[in-house]
Amino acid sequence: DVFQSQEEDDRKVRRREKNRVAAQRSRKKQTQKADKLHEEYESLEQENTSLKREIGKLTDEMKHLSEVLKDHEKICPLLHCTMNFVTIPRPDALTSCLPR
Repeated sequence: DVFQSQEEDDRKVRRREKNRVAAQRSRKKQTQKADKLHEEYESLEQENTSLKREIGKLTDEMKHLSEVLKDHEKICPLLHCTMNFVTIPRPDALTSCLPR
């Protein structure tokens, strides 16, 4: 009876040790997963910041180019020419619109 009791105690100890090791592995795996997600989050935040900066630059460039176009439209002789509706521009049609 003492032998069986000792054997059961040994089995319990082995089971507890095995469970402890499995729990450690599980916690380590969860921690690694959380670390990986945090790194991915940081990377996406940096990319987002970079893209927002690029959007700002492109918006500024678009505003500048729109202003340049507006200024050019005011003085462009081709926009004020009656010949500007020609679908295939010919050199002589274009030169007739240009100031002499």
